[in-house]
Amino acid sequence: MTHHPVRSRRALLRSGTSAAALGAFGFPAISRGQSNSIVIGHLTPRTGFLGPLGEYAVMAADLAVEQINAAGGVMGRKLEIIKEDSVNPQTASTKAERLIERDKVAAIVGEISSASCLAIAQVAARNKNLFVNTGGNSDALRGANCNKHMFHVESQNSMYVKTCGRSLMAQGLVKGRKWFSLTADYAFGHDLLRVAKRFMQANGGDFAADKLVPTDATDFSALLLEIRSAKPDLVISNLAGNQITNFLKQYSEFGLSFPVAGFGFDTAVAWAAGKGNFGGTWPLVWHHMIDTPGSKQFVADFTKKYGKPPENQAWGDFVAIKTLARAMNEVKSAEPVKIIEHFEKGAKFDVLKAREGYFRASDHQMMHEMFTVTALPVGELKNNWDIFKASAPVPAANESLEVIATTTEENECKFPA
Repeated sequence: MTHHPVRSRRALLRSGTSAAALGAFGFPAISRGQSNSIVIGHLTPRTGFLGPLGEYAVMAADLAVEQINAAGGVMGRKLEIIKEDSVNPQTASTKAERLIERDKVAAIVGEISSASCLAIAQVAARNKNLFVNTGGNSDALRGANCNKHMFHVESQNSMYVKTCGRSLMAQGLVKGRKWFSLTADYAFGHDLLRVAKRFMQANGGDFAADKLVPTDATDFSALLLEIRSAKPDLVISNLAGNQITNFLKQYSEFGLSFPVAGFGFDTAVAWAAGKGNFGGTWPLVWHHMIDTPGSKQFVADFTKKYGKPPENQAWGDFVAIKTLARAMNEVKSAEPVKIIEHFEKGAKFDVLKAREGYFRASDHQMMHEMFTVTALPVGELKNNWDIFKASAPVPAANESLEVIATTTEENECKFPA
């Protein structure tokens, strides 16, 4: 990491010398992002059930910073990144505070856990800093818990449910059908279940059963026996992280033949399930086979650096850092208030898809295309990565990007005037 003048002043600050007094010593007043570099904090879980996704996030963040600096940095200055394992909401909050107060970061990027996102967002708002969420899906983060200082590159649960729901309706798996769902027992899962039930009620389906699954659970045999005797029309996963990997492996081992679908999904967890264990229909925010120049370049660069293709969490962190750097260059400032204003005005960004993305001013959710993927039969698998067939982008090219997002009636976000 390059020399950071802010840190070299710490001893003086600790000794009780005021910032004003520092000015008298000939130091310029300290401002956010000052020095020859602009610093951003990257906070994401690298251990626990979301750890495998966090590792992809970190690899992508490093690649984004490397590319930005190779292209001249941000406003002619080098972009630095300070990376931390957020572990859990309490740790995430403490580390966010430290990144802002001690390291003077211009913004915090990252996270996957919806509960930790909320903790980081509260710190960012209190300190009038900026947090760009790259992996937390909960609608509540864009609804009742929204705040002016938090933006979301990751799609909300409603976008996942409405995207996958379109495919399930086309397959005749909604109206008059009974679903058996398994739900991760934390903020993300509870929120996703609420959104899934709203979708089912609106479209004439019903839940045969729903089971909460602890985030550290690894054995699904008791639940699989319940599914076998319930004989549902569809088994729905509202699980997260390596819960999905374990569920898919064991579902396959049990030889159950009920169709499977999920409303929360990450490609890495399906890759980890092993050949022939991935099945069903799932929604994705991005996948490595998207045929756009930007996506192909990202996949090539990531694969060259790491020896494997990126997955959707890698996309989120890569796009968030690139978007932040571009916004800073466009407004010629690293000040959060100016970036927030720029995002809210509907600035458009390359998100490696057919259409550009933009942040919706009403709740700060990025609007962009999503996809539904269907597992390929074992006989059609040519490698470990290309394990599904993807739909055309959702919404379709002639539809507004907002048709899969929460409606005004569904959204409780109220920013202070």
